[in-house]
Amino acid sequence: MSRPVTDTRDLFATVPRSEFDTPGKSRGLIDVVRWRYLLNLLVRTGVTTRYRNSVLGWTWSYVRPAAQFLVFWVVLGLFMNLDRGIPNYAVYLFSGIVVINLFSEAFKNATTSIVGNAALVRKVFLPRQLFAVSAVIVAFVHFLPQVGLLLVVCLFLGWAVHISVLSVLAIFAGMIIVIVFALGLGLFFGAINVRYRDAENIVELMLLLATWASPVLYSWVMVQDAVVKTLGWPQWLVEVYLLNPITQGVELFHYAFWRPATEGMISATGYAGLQMDAMPPGLAWNTLWTFLIAVGTLLIGQLVFRRLEGRFAQDL
Repeated sequence: MSRPVTDTRDLFATVPRSEFDTPGKSRGLIDVVRWRYLLNLLVRTGVTTRYRNSVLGWTWSYVRPAAQFLVFWVVLGLFMNLDRGIPNYAVYLFSGIVVINLFSEAFKNATTSIVGNAALVRKVFLPRQLFAVSAVIVAFVHFLPQVGLLLVVCLFLGWAVHISVLSVLAIFAGMIIVIVFALGLGLFFGAINVRYRDAENIVELMLLLATWASPVLYSWVMVQDAVVKTLGWPQWLVEVYLLNPITQGVELFHYAFWRPATEGMISATGYAGLQMDAMPPGLAWNTLWTFLIAVGTLLIGQLVFRRLEGRFAQDL
């Protein structure tokens, strides 16, 4: 005896509309959490394919920042004497370089993440934010060996003896501020880059300026002297300079690594002539303000991304 045919429309009519998802509708970064299994796959792919067919492999994660540090240290520290007033300049320099490298790789990769995955974007619907977030996470993974190298150097200089809870918190605060800021900028420029590829050139220019616009190669005191004493400009310009999230991330790493390591070096040598005046005042308050700026950048980047993502497939 055959079963009666049931109209499937009647079955769907009994299901509340709230149980259905609108095709192509994005919930923004919330979808990244819902699709975390795919995020994990994208991160693993990005990490494992970076040094594919490379003889040195992950060794390049150490070689590149080490070479970058040596060039800056020799040219700026030895030849141009930019290390004046900055004791233990090598650690000061390297602790800033690792922050700039994290920001540069995360920002650049997030900007090109949509265009780089054009084949998937054109054929399959998935939260587009996954590509930018995975690019930032991959940049963070490649950042860890550099921090490990910095930590080893600091340990030899007595860093562990002078470390404090605030120093440990400064490490996490610096990483969070830089990552959130880079993701916000990456979402903003990544969305624009789909239609206007000039965005990549703008990002390259911004990254070129980022190293010199933050106290990586020099001390913030030099900026204050140049702005206030030499040019006679108001002090609030220096305060604006210090509210740059990248500047704050660099200074937090100086506080976390350079300051304890330098105190350890002073204790070991017994030389009290070294001055620890390279840290800016109001570091705690600036951390709060720059975190809010980074979050604001993320919200703006997410807003622009969601406005433009509906045309990604057509523009690609």
